Amino acid sequence: MKHLFKYVISGIVFVMFACYADCGYSQMITIEECFNKAKENYPLIKQHDLIEKSKNYDINNLSKIFLPQVTLGAQATYQTETVSIPISLPGITVPEVGKDQYRVTLDVSQMIWDGGSVKHQKQVREASGRVEAQSIEVETYPIAEQVTNLYLGILMIEEQLTQLELLTKNLEVSLNTARSLKNNGMAIESDIDVLNVEILNTKQRKTEAKMLQEAYMEMLSSLINVKITSISALKKPETIHTESEINRPEIPLFQQQIKLFEAQENLIKSKNMPKFYLFAQGGYGKPGLNMLSNSFDFFGIGGLRMSWNFGNLYTKNNEKQLINLNKEKIKNREETLKFNINRQLIQVKKEMDSFRELLNSDSEIINLREKVRIASEKKYNNGVYTVNDLIKDLNAENIARQAKVMHEMQYSISVYKHKNISGNIFPKQ
Repeated sequence: MKHLFKYVISGIVFVMFACYADCGYSQMITIEECFNKAKENYPLIKQHDLIEKSKNYDINNLSKIFLPQVTLGAQATYQTETVSIPISLPGITVPEVGKDQYRVTLDVSQMIWDGGSVKHQKQVREASGRVEAQSIEVETYPIAEQVTNLYLGILMIEEQLTQLELLTKNLEVSLNTARSLKNNGMAIESDIDVLNVEILNTKQRKTEAKMLQEAYMEMLSSLINVKITSISALKKPETIHTESEINRPEIPLFQQQIKLFEAQENLIKSKNMPKFYLFAQGGYGKPGLNMLSNSFDFFGIGGLRMSWNFGNLYTKNNEKQLINLNKEKIKNREETLKFNINRQLIQVKKEMDSFRELLNSDSEIINLREKVRIASEKKYNNGVYTVNDLIKDLNAENIARQAKVMHEMQYSISVYKHKNISGNIFPKQ
């Protein structure tokens, strides 16, 4: 019995968990959280780990240049002439060296100073990795605009549905009034039909709005990898503050690109420095180090070697000039970007001011339209107003309410547009 009770409890817990998972996101989620989730869910963001691993492999390979380099070699040759002594001495026999020669060697080389080449190659690779990583930040940045349009679009449709519901209630009140008036001989059947048509039209508009809202929810869910099935999961943005400071991801990218060019410039300098090695060679062959010997023998040699490639000096100045030109191009791109951003911010700021002014007058317009609608209902009740005139005033009030909703959302969109253009859309960590 005790085991059966455990199974029942486990089953209940499982069903509750399944229902929770199926019902989607039940907690409130802000637009800022959606920004972060959309960025985390974007497939390209996974390249950050790939870039880091690739960079570490390359740097690890560069470090191995300072490990001893071992080379095993073998050769067999035949030559037309060998070393000989063109004199003869009494009592001394000089052996004739064979024209066939054989050699097996093992060479070991250890770099002791490379002119800073490996160090600067590592710096170049580090800088290159930072450029790649920041490029991904630039590519993923437009996601924020998609989240903004979907998130605020869902909230705007919800406000529109609320106003359509209010319009439906007003139409239903007028419909009940028309029926009462008809019973008293003060209205005709067509008045009821006209009001029923308007109610049906309003329901159709509500259905279309709900379908669009559901589509937006599905797209937002796909973008942030969180299932959202209810408008209650979305928190309406509160007072939004705009920032004038430009924090676009392109700016750090330009800075990282300039650092990359500076690292490449240091690498050019190291290419023109001498390199020093310790080396050793051991082998077995015929002849050994004694060229007059005609027998197989072991041999060995070691020492210090220097190499200095002067060919890089021919292109050094041109390479430096190219790097300076590239740095100037990057600086020009940064100046151009900032110029365009500031121009766009001025335009968006004007949009924000315009919507703010419209919102100031929207409430007054709604109050006046509501008074007109109430007066129209009284006129219709008294038989001095037609049903078409009443519907016209009902729709006018609804249009005024819808306009306020639209202006509120357009203002919010323009604020987030300002944040997006200035580079302050993602929450600061």
